[in-house]
Amino acid sequence: MDNRPIGVFDSGVGGLTAVRRLHEILPGEDIIYFGDTGRVPYGTRSAETILKYTRQDVKFLRKFDIKAIVVACNTVSATALDTVAAETDVPMIGVVWPACAAARAATRTGRIGVIGTPATVRSGVYDRMLRAADPGLAVFMQACPLLVPLAENGRVHPGDIVAETVVREYLAPIKAQDVDTLILACTHYPLLSAVIAAEMGPSVTLIDSGAAAAESVRGMLVPAGRHKGKTRYFVSAAPAGFNALAPGFLTGPLDSRPSRSILMPTEAGAVRLIYREMRRQPWKISRKTSGCPSIRPSLLRAAPRRRSTS
Repeated sequence: MDNRPIGVFDSGVGGLTAVRRLHEILPGEDIIYFGDTGRVPYGTRSAETILKYTRQDVKFLRKFDIKAIVVACNTVSATALDTVAAETDVPMIGVVWPACAAARAATRTGRIGVIGTPATVRSGVYDRMLRAADPGLAVFMQACPLLVPLAENGRVHPGDIVAETVVREYLAPIKAQDVDTLILACTHYPLLSAVIAAEMGPSVTLIDSGAAAAESVRGMLVPAGRHKGKTRYFVSAAPAGFNALAPGFLTGPLDSRPSRSILMPTEAGAVRLIYREMRRQPWKISRKTSGCPSIRPSLLRAAPRRRSTS
């Protein structure tokens, strides 16, 4: 058995879709989640910036002696995963290949749509992987840059005229191609799945890339030997917003008491990160009879503020 935790990170709260599935299929595992809420979204940034942020995120997670990292961010998986994975001895599991495998299994017509951030679409990684696996597939890509801000601001419900209008405009080119499977190639997008499903219709299967990545973890790791694991959550900014949005991703209630962020960006010649210490268990997961996790944040202790010397 291996009782070390699994690390999961994303540019914001979207990676919680992977955490939710890990809770369901690997309930004995401890999880360390980091959401870089202070720099979301990654998908509109340059490849160089995404790589820099990814290295910093991985460095933070490695402080916890993790046994694997789930990169619950399509943008990172598409643009930086290969480079960073070659630099670390911790196994790193991205979302792209598991999502592609799930889409291939789901499609009946071979016509697959992919919606994602501009960086993910620009990389072409989904098109390459799907066609490499099956050259007969027809793949249609669409960048949806406004969906992450909608998700991060809670504008995700059917009846929200802003969400419905934006989704309708983005999906129109995909619908015109008569796809029967749609990959949600951003882990934020499942929060909008009800709006997306209503627009695409019941004949289209939606593929949750974060959940697909979590499924792939099950057969790759030595499991923990405990009955129930614990999950700890870290964010780089706006913890109150995280508290408010997390229930939608985890499908469980959240105690909305605000906590402090533990990752603070500062300017010192170039942007660098100063990590703040937290108590050993800043969050505790409890499970109700329905199996849905709820999170209770405890009080955090912030380290003394440091002054830049440059």
